[in-house]
Amino acid sequence: MNKMWLAGVALGAGLALASPAVAQDISVGVAGPMTGAEASFGTQLKNGAEAAVADINAAGGVLGKKIKLEVGDDACDPKQARAVGEKFAAAKLPFVMGHYCSSSSIPASEAYAEGGVLQITPASTNPTFTERKLWNTFRVCGRDDQQGVVAGDYVAKNYKGKNVAVLHDKSTYGKGLADEMKKALNKGGVKEKMYEAYTKGDKDFNALVSKMKAANIDVVYVGGYHTEAGLILRQMRGQGMKSQMISGDAIATNEFWSITGAAGEGMMFTFGSDPRKRPTAAAIVKKFKDKNIDPEGYTLYTYAAMQIWAAAAKKANTTDGKKVAETIRSGKWDTVLGPISYDKKGDITTIDYVFYKWNKDGKYDEIPAGKGS
Repeated sequence: MNKMWLAGVALGAGLALASPAVAQDISVGVAGPMTGAEASFGTQLKNGAEAAVADINAAGGVLGKKIKLEVGDDACDPKQARAVGEKFAAAKLPFVMGHYCSSSSIPASEAYAEGGVLQITPASTNPTFTERKLWNTFRVCGRDDQQGVVAGDYVAKNYKGKNVAVLHDKSTYGKGLADEMKKALNKGGVKEKMYEAYTKGDKDFNALVSKMKAANIDVVYVGGYHTEAGLILRQMRGQGMKSQMISGDAIATNEFWSITGAAGEGMMFTFGSDPRKRPTAAAIVKKFKDKNIDPEGYTLYTYAAMQIWAAAAKKANTTDGKKVAETIRSGKWDTVLGPISYDKKGDITTIDYVFYKWNKDGKYDEIPAGKGS
């Protein structure tokens, strides 16, 4: 009996000694398409999150505790995204960087809101994400009613009197972006000749291309993701169409060129001014390049999301979601992207959409203001 008691004391002491080590970790999440057609963007989010967590831990962590990163795969599927949201909420994670697809961020945000989880998306641009008066939704990127206007204004100015086709993939992101572009195009005095939907995941777009060729389309605007846009462009060139293709930020992945090859040369898309070239990012970009990683697309946006949460948690002296959210809204945050501040909805207060163009070397570069295509 006495031996059993002593054993129990020893076990209890061992647990007591072990528990502080566990308590030193604060788990946070990163969620996106780690598998599926948009997995290259999931890799961007994961790379940015891992780098930010490592750097923050090296600097002492958050509130004296180390950060542990949990990864959620939504495959850009709304139901899977909701499941990831419920899992992270049940685990009581205070913060999630994600998701990538708007059709994932929106349903997941509801699970996060119910579970007390603050969410900062690096990449979801559909306006609905921050328009529902949820307490927990923020983004470090812009919105489709901003980048759509930039594209629509450009086409209206540079292709007046030309035949314009507006395509979309029926997704929350793709249709939303195409409709915002169309709205700005029409406001600029240009009526599109074609407005067509295609199905995400399709491979053969030759019938659609033939229809555009017969309509003598001069410029094709695509609201959708890089895989289908790349296939459409390749099949356009295969049928001899020389029309200009323009799209949005879902083209900001080097994987686009692996789909198009030389057919991708001259393709244009909108995205925030290149974060890799900002002075505030120089040291971090060097770290990535030393590891042979190109911090393209939304990599640095994810890094910035982590920076904002960590700084706000420190200022609020808590990881409580609602208190940190209030702190984020009331502050201005130094990030790898530069200073970021928020409006009451959770949107950034600066709009910086610009145009990029794919070059013959298979890389995309920002087009200097006023240079056009």
